[in-house]
Amino acid sequence: MPSVDEIRETFSFLDDWEDRYRFILDLGKSIPVLPEQDKLEQNLVRGCQSQVWLVARQEDQKLSLSIDSDAHIVRGLIAIVLSVYQGKSAKEIQDYPIESLFEELNLLQHLSPTRGNGLRAMVARIRQEAHTYSV
Repeated sequence: MPSVDEIRETFSFLDDWEDRYRFILDLGKSIPVLPEQDKLEQNLVRGCQSQVWLVARQEDQKLSLSIDSDAHIVRGLIAIVLSVYQGKSAKEIQDYPIESLFEELNLLQHLSPTRGNGLRAMVARIRQEAHTYSV
């Protein structure tokens, strides 16, 4: 999976949103598929148009996130979010200004309102999980 800096760099080279959209779809292919046993009701992220499952585990004071979706574009958005949050401490997750990254990439302006709300819901859930592990 590419780093957040690699994603930024690729976005800067791609001039139009059709190319960026294809890149996001390609990013989605880099995330592992969540095992069926983790696709449970309690792991669903509420507020997403598509089905999105999130499982967080703490390993050595760092959060390990497993996230999957039934929508290809959402899997790409998950890859962007994971490039920022995967393997970070709860505090690092809570402190990272991911909304600034979304603005820098111009993401929310090119997503439908429901996809944008789903992306925000995913981030809120990750921060909630991080808060749980920081207590």
